[in-house]
Amino acid sequence: MIHQQKRLPSWLRKNKNLNALRETKKSLRKASLSTVCEEARCPNICECFAKPTATFLILGDICTRHCRFCSVKKGVPSQINSDEPSILAQAAFDLRLDHVVITSVSRDDLPDGGAGQFAETINAVRTKLPRATIEVLTPDFGGNEDHLRTVIDARPDVFNHNVETTARLHSTLRPEASLSRSLEILRKAKTMSDNILIKSGFMVGLGESEAEIIELLSALEHARCDIVTIGQYMQPSKQQVGVVTYWMPVQFDRWADLAKTLGIRYVVSGPLVRSSYHAKEALEETRTHEKEHHP
Repeated sequence: MIHQQKRLPSWLRKNKNLNALRETKKSLRKASLSTVCEEARCPNICECFAKPTATFLILGDICTRHCRFCSVKKGVPSQINSDEPSILAQAAFDLRLDHVVITSVSRDDLPDGGAGQFAETINAVRTKLPRATIEVLTPDFGGNEDHLRTVIDARPDVFNHNVETTARLHSTLRPEASLSRSLEILRKAKTMSDNILIKSGFMVGLGESEAEIIELLSALEHARCDIVTIGQYMQPSKQQVGVVTYWMPVQFDRWADLAKTLGIRYVVSGPLVRSSYHAKEALEETRTHEKEHHP
C-alpha cells in the first residue's frame, strides 16, 4: 500500500519537546560537538534529546561525498581535531549516557578514511564510561579491510553501516557508493569478531518497488546482519531529492515480519524510524535473544 499525496501524512508529524531539545543542545554546544541528529534534521530529535540520547558526529560536519538525500554539508573538510575523542567522551559522561552512538561524515580525503579516529573515540568513551555500550555507524572506508579492522579491533558492541537504499537506486542517489561494497563491509565486519552485533538500515519512499525492498532484506540477511532499521525518507530541504512515495504504516510492520522470517533477529521498522532510533533497546533485545537461544 502506497500513499502518494504530496502533503506530509499525519503519521509523520510529531509533537516537539522544545525545552528538552534546548537543554541537550546547550550541553553539546558547550563541548563544541555536532550530532547527526541535528545535521540530518532527524524527526525524532526532541524525543531522543529528552532521554537524553544522541548520535555524536565525529571528523567534522562536512562530507566528501554527495548523496542526494542527505542534508549534511558537502565540500572540503577541516583538519581532524586530535582532542575530539576525549571531548566526546567527557560529553557522554556529562550527559550520563549508558549507550553511546558514534558516527561520522565520509572522509575520503583521509588516508584511513577516519578509521583511526573512530578507534580512538571508542577507547576514550570506554575509559570514561566503562559500563556503557558503544555503537558505531561508519562510512564504507572505500571497502578497505584494514581500515575496517582498525574499528573492529577497538571492540564496539555494535557495528552499523547503512546500505541506505536498493541496488537500482544507488547510482542515482549514492554515486560514490555501491550496494555490493556496503554488503561486503557488513560481511567482513562479522567475520572479524564473534561478539559484535552487525546492524544496517535503509530508507523507503525514494522510488523503490516492494520487490526491491524484499530483495534488499534478503541481501542483508545474507550479509549476516543482526539488526535492521527501516524508515520513511523525508526530504530534509529543497536541495535534496524529493519523496516519491509515502508508504503506509502497516507496510512497515509487514517488512519487519518478513525480515524476521528471513532470519534477521531484530528489526526496527516504522515511518519515523532512523538508524539510531531506539538503538539501546535494539542492542539489549538482540542480546537477550542470543542468551535465550544460545545459553
